[in-house]
Amino acid sequence: MPVELIGWIAPRVASELIPPSGPPFDAEVIAETARIHERAGFDRVLIGYFSDAPDGFLIGAHAASIAKRLGLLLAHRPGFVAPPLAARKLATLDQLSEGRLAVHIIAGGSDADQAKDGDWTDHHARYRRVDEYISLLRRTWTEATPFDHEGEFYRTRGTYSEIRCRQQPHIPIYGGGGSDTAIRALAPHVDVYMLWGEPLRNTAEFMQRVREEARRYGRNPSFSLSTRPILATTEGGAWDRARAILSEVLINRGGTPPPLRHNVGSKRLLQVAAESEVHDTCLWTALAAATGAQGNSTALVGTPETVAKTLLEYYKLGATSLLIRGYDPRLDAIQYGEELMPRLRALVAEYDTHCEILNKLMGSRHND
Repeated sequence: MPVELIGWIAPRVASELIPPSGPPFDAEVIAETARIHERAGFDRVLIGYFSDAPDGFLIGAHAASIAKRLGLLLAHRPGFVAPPLAARKLATLDQLSEGRLAVHIIAGGSDADQAKDGDWTDHHARYRRVDEYISLLRRTWTEATPFDHEGEFYRTRGTYSEIRCRQQPHIPIYGGGGSDTAIRALAPHVDVYMLWGEPLRNTAEFMQRVREEARRYGRNPSFSLSTRPILATTEGGAWDRARAILSEVLINRGGTPPPLRHNVGSKRLLQVAAESEVHDTCLWTALAAATGAQGNSTALVGTPETVAKTLLEYYKLGATSLLIRGYDPRLDAIQYGEELMPRLRALVAEYDTHCEILNKLMGSRHND
């Protein structure tokens, strides 16, 4: 199947390499970032959720009004908007974007960050809430008549929505989390399970755990994998650039140690970093260690050919969506569109054709 390539959009230009500057909401930054990703050939852009950031629904609405093809992946934390209202908001944005919306459900990995928005629910309870929340979203999108719901976190009466998703039966649901609790809550619901960039062996083992849990509910989710490609025309040039980025990130930190992370996904990345600086062909963990593995923070370093071949290996495992975000977000997106993505799409098409031929041969032998 064709690979889905996901980028990143934010209301101002900033990264671990580039300190934020200017207003926290810049409509022209959103517009230009959307144009860059559309021209580069990305399928979607992720709109992140942060407890101190502008509203993602409005960022998505503005981006959708600028780009005519580019899809949106809106990060959304349960707990702050009642599920029936969230379902109507999401369905409205799907209609406004002409069927280009998907939602990324995130339970929230930090108690302190949740508390900033007034949520004091602990980690395990947040994932129980996610389970109930997604169920209510889906019912609100699909039930033909009003319904009642009574659960641990929500109670509704006569719930019904006139606004429905443009995509039927509803918009795609993405979600991620590194803990066993996350797998149990999300595997029965999500269409795409999102992972951060770990070594191939670790990734394959984690995918298997998700698949086994999903099978209990008759589901078979696909996967998305997130990494930070660092490219150059030569291998040496790419590693020089990677080390220069690391040096600048450390300078920006001013010698302060990275913050401690309590979520399991970050702990997994930090464990991988402790084991080795480089895994497989070109998975580099030094930036994850330097930043405390705050989100998507492992890099793929090399020429476009090397990185495309590595991403293909993740695709072979089942990561049919790949989220690639640079340390210089807009310039890197242009480079990905020119140098990385065409190579990757060609490799995926070649691999899919090869698999299709093999499957036909196997079918012919079986019939004989």
